[in-house]
Amino acid sequence: MNEDGVHEPVQVHFDDLDAMGLLHNSRYALLVERAISAYWQRLGWAPDPAGSAFKDVFLAVREFKVTYHLPIAGPGEPLVHFWIERMGRTSGVYGFRVLSADRAVVHAEGYRVNVNLDPATLRPAPFSDELRTAAEPLLRRTAAAC
Repeated sequence: MNEDGVHEPVQVHFDDLDAMGLLHNSRYALLVERAISAYWQRLGWAPDPAGSAFKDVFLAVREFKVTYHLPIAGPGEPLVHFWIERMGRTSGVYGFRVLSADRAVVHAEGYRVNVNLDPATLRPAPFSDELRTAAEPLLRRTAAAC
């Protein structure tokens, strides 16, 4: 399996669980969101343009696909392994896996497409050079070589 990208620990809380004590299916997207946000916030990204190291602050999720393999049972600290499969002019595709803390179990995997929006028009806008440079460590090596 591709080990490009990063592994970000995330928290599963009691209120994330369904009636059977399993992580509710809608929470997997939230875990991915938390992992990606934590990574970018460490690099200086913020949703407020005045406080962000990047001018790209209006990013919308266009598509999200998740395939479930084995449920997460109970609270804990799984990992989200994510990377950038492709980065186009105005959009990027993250690949991800939700893993057990020891990385032995793949609970879910999928992809997420983000589109950079112009804050004035809410239309797709090119990514800044600064964001592209900061995203380079996340680029899958096979994608970066293309």
